This record gives sequence, structure tokens and C-alpha cells, in this order.
Amino acid sequence: MTVTVPRARESAPPRPVRRHGSVLGNTGLYLATGIAAFLFLVPFYLLVRNALSTDAEITGEHWKFFPTDLQWGNIGALFDDSSVPFARSLLNSTVVAVLHTAGVLLVCSLAGYALARIPYRHANKVFYAVLGTLMVPTAVTFVPSFVLVSSLGWVDSYRGLIIPGLFSGFTCFLFRQYFLGFPKELEEAARVDGLGYWGAYWRVVVPNSLNFFAAIATITFINGWNSFLWPLVIGQDPSAWTVQVALSSYMTNQTVVFHQIFMATAISILPLLFVFLFLQRWLVQGIAQTGIKG
Repeated sequence: MTVTVPRARESAPPRPVRRHGSVLGNTGLYLATGIAAFLFLVPFYLLVRNALSTDAEITGEHWKFFPTDLQWGNIGALFDDSSVPFARSLLNSTVVAVLHTAGVLLVCSLAGYALARIPYRHANKVFYAVLGTLMVPTAVTFVPSFVLVSSLGWVDSYRGLIIPGLFSGFTCFLFRQYFLGFPKELEEAARVDGLGYWGAYWRVVVPNSLNFFAAIATITFINGWNSFLWPLVIGQDPSAWTVQVALSSYMTNQTVVFHQIFMATAISILPLLFVFLFLQRWLVQGIAQTGIKG
């Protein structure tokens, strides 16, 4: 006799239970993100709106979301103004920011790699000396730096604008911390192939650290582009003005040309937006890889 054992009824998979707390949390998160995005975009709206307006529409009592007639001619008037060489200032800022970024990456990465990898009994002392420079206010070194640059004849030149800022103690610190966490196995394999410190740095370390280099390059480029006080002192001739110095010339004790200020500002931030949008995915990854620890 065959005994048939009844098969257990298969239970249906449990339905996901929606928790009201998580729904409310997500709603609050989206709401906060939307408010933050709105507050972030408001200055850009005001910048574009005022750049395409007349001075009367900017300072008038009745506010309009956008002017009736967009003043596209403000762009041509900006570059045709002979008193402010705005096109030249854009070129100067581009050259200064690019060369400054390249120089800082080269000098600080080499210094950071040497402090992290080359055995030297005074390496820690040198590292602490570099950190000590971060505690010195910029105002203390500003006048001696200007006297030195002036004595070398570098006023109104790219050399005076770029060379004094090629070393950054904080950037050197970031590179040193990053290289401390870099896998030594890759460098040891390079040395087996006969490479020295320079060969290991250039052929192994740099190609495998592009994310971090891109992040530092983004921050350095933005700082170089936005620099104002040092270019103001060094670039005394209008032909040596950077874009930040040119922007300040539209606001004087006698006159304030509002539409030119806003148009010049809108044009001057376009390179920064391009650089940030192009390198943003490397920015967070690179900073996360610094490994700011012993």
C-alpha cells in the first residue's frame, strides 16, 4: 500500500511593508534637497537676469522676473569698452590659473611623495616645518613677497603672478597623506624592473592616482581663477589685469555700471562651471582618498 504524504502548501512571499516613517523621511529629504537646490540657483538667476537688463531695470522699483527686452548688446559693449581690457583679463586669468595649477600639482606632489616614500632621518622635521607654514597668516608674508618679486623685476608679468604661489603647504600635506596610503607593492614591483624613485613616481604612482590629481587640480584651478589681492598688487598695468581685477574696476567711487558688472561676472564664471562639471565625479573620490591620518 502506497501512502501519499500531503505536500505542504507553499507560502506566498511576504509583501513588503511600507513604513510611514520611511515615507515621511524620504519626503523630508526630497523637500530639503529641493529647497537647497532652489537657494543654490537663485544667485545664478539674478546674475543672468541682471546681466541682460538695463541699469534702470536693475535698480527700478517694479521687479520683473525677466526684462521685456533682453539686452544681448551688453555682451558686445563689455568687450568694446576700451577702459577695461576684459578680453585680455580673461586670457591672463586662463594662463595664470592653468600654469598655477600645473605647477602646484608638480611641485607639491613631488614634495609629498618624497616625504612619504624617500627614507630620510629628518623627513618628519621637514614635514612639521611644512605644516608650520600653515600657521603663518598670509598678511605676514605678503609684503616680503611683494618686495622680493619687485626686486626681481617681475611686476606686471606672468612670472610674478604665478611663481610665488607654486608651493602650498596644505596641498603638500594632502599629497603626503595620500601617498602614505598608496599600495607599496606597486612601487616595489617597479623597483624590481629597475625603476628608481622618479621612475616609480612618474610611471606607476601618477597613472594610478589620476582621481586624486583631478580633485586637487579642480580646487587649485578655482582658487587660482578667483585670486584677487595678489594679482591686484602685481598686475599694476591694465594689460596684466586678471578677470577679478577687471571686475573690480566697474565699481568706483564715482560710478557703478551694474549691467557690466553682472555681465562680466556671468562670463567669468563660465570656465569655473565647465571645469567643475567636467571634473566633479573625481572631486569627491579624490578627497575621499586623501586618507587624512597618521
